[in-house]
Amino acid sequence: MDRETSHPLVMRQAEGRDGAIRQPRQTWLIDHWIAGLLAAEFAGTPLNFALWDGSEYGEGSGEERICVHIGDRPALYRFVYNPEVQFGDLYSLGRIDVEGDLVLAVESAYAALDQPPGRWYWLRRVVQLIRKGPSLRRSKHNIHHHYDIGNDFYQLWLDRVALQYTCAYYRHIDASLEEAQLAKLDHVCRKLCLQPADTVVEAGGGWGGFAIHMAKRFGVRIDSYNISHEQIVYARDWAEREGVADKVTFIEEDYRKIAGKYDVFVSIGMLEHVGPGNYRALGEVINRCLKPDGRGLIHSIGRDRPALLNAWIRRRIFPGAHPPTLGEMAPIFEPSGLTVLDVENLKPHYAQTLKHWLARFEANQDTVRKMFDEPFVRAWRLYLAGSTAAFTVGQLQLYQVLFARSGRQPLPMTRDYIYMQSN
Repeated sequence: MDRETSHPLVMRQAEGRDGAIRQPRQTWLIDHWIAGLLAAEFAGTPLNFALWDGSEYGEGSGEERICVHIGDRPALYRFVYNPEVQFGDLYSLGRIDVEGDLVLAVESAYAALDQPPGRWYWLRRVVQLIRKGPSLRRSKHNIHHHYDIGNDFYQLWLDRVALQYTCAYYRHIDASLEEAQLAKLDHVCRKLCLQPADTVVEAGGGWGGFAIHMAKRFGVRIDSYNISHEQIVYARDWAEREGVADKVTFIEEDYRKIAGKYDVFVSIGMLEHVGPGNYRALGEVINRCLKPDGRGLIHSIGRDRPALLNAWIRRRIFPGAHPPTLGEMAPIFEPSGLTVLDVENLKPHYAQTLKHWLARFEANQDTVRKMFDEPFVRAWRLYLAGSTAAFTVGQLQLYQVLFARSGRQPLPMTRDYIYMQSN
């Protein structure tokens, strides 16, 4: 069987400009020219590009060869017009497919696009100028947003002990996801030097796993704020089952409503949703709620240079998210008289976490497909694979920032206490 009839996208129906469904047509000379420009832009990588007629362009060969199959002409032109958004949409719909290692494909794209602009860049600019004004037709499939999905979905592929949707901490590369997530929770608690008499306020508590861990292992008293009703209900039930409901209060409210005084402020995985325009207000909240000798920690995805999150992820998967640089985080601390005591970058740990998540997601893809649909499966596969690449070779970082009030030093003089093995 030849390539034209064997590939699942080749006979896929294509979308006409008037919304009608039409059979794929023959390729034009310009189609091949565009495919050749694509291949030239990614020269030196394993990436090849194949059109719906079976023609293929690129230098990739051997075991690492990766082929991006483009199923129809409208898909090719949509990709040319706005690749950052349209690749994800078209991949989700099956009109673009990737033959080979998806993570390696995205890593190769990152490496190539980090080079000076080539002819592909100028082709995109010309097309954008020609088509300036009209918006692209919305995808027929509604990709579910990040927090309208339900607990059952996340339980399929997150860890089974603390249900953490944040970076784990790998003391050794062979650690299981469960071991690494528990190690992450202990790592944060040691940084904060938690003591049984401490009162803690948590901003963005997720499903409650960290608050419950702090209460059980360190005996502290926690108020955990979260605006997700579904997560709050789950967390309260979990705390009851674990016998720590008297130590943990889950409050369905925005972080800006935090009241009272606490020894410790902690936030794991919330800052990405706050937005730089609210960083000063977050600092004011911390300043208001921390006791004179209080300390705090913020754990957040970040960047090594200012930029927006990938447009497709921001629009389809992670709406409104912004990973800040360390410089962008400064308004949290400086105007409110907070001193940064320690910064640790866990970038390789998040890459390993995402590899575990992606493997578990793939193992449960049939269940996910029954819960949602095929475009949803493909979208989340691409999201997890692309995020893995962003932490292995891209600009994404994972910052843990430890802080206290200016002029105060409530923690030991050295970092030895942070890296002691937990009992």
